[in-house]
Amino acid sequence: MIVGFGIDAVFIPRLEKWAGDSGLLERFFHPDEIRACREKGRGMIHSLAARFAVKEAFGKALGTGLSGFGLKDVMVKAAAGGKPELELFGNALGAMRKTGAAKAHVSLTHDGQMAFAAVILESGAQ
Repeated sequence: MIVGFGIDAVFIPRLEKWAGDSGLLERFFHPDEIRACREKGRGMIHSLAARFAVKEAFGKALGTGLSGFGLKDVMVKAAAGGKPELELFGNALGAMRKTGAAKAHVSLTHDGQMAFAAVILESGAQ
């Protein structure tokens, strides 16, 4: 059963200034996310924007917005075949469990100057 849904959009040029500021990157992104985005070379900014949109969408799915968990505690990683997955840590994991969710589904994309993400939280009950 779906217990939460969130969607978000990010204007990609907003994140261009972040690329050169390691302090901002470290504040908002898990170290593994930063590493994965840097490996994308010229696509780094698009990947950062999509991942930031995921963090916002996750907060909306919880119904709390960005309060109650650290943004670094929501990490997008690529599963086999490149499918994006969420890995949650600390307060983000605890907040998801409080909703009764057992699994988070994520989709992200970018086109032109926009990045989009959606997060669905699903309970273990059927």
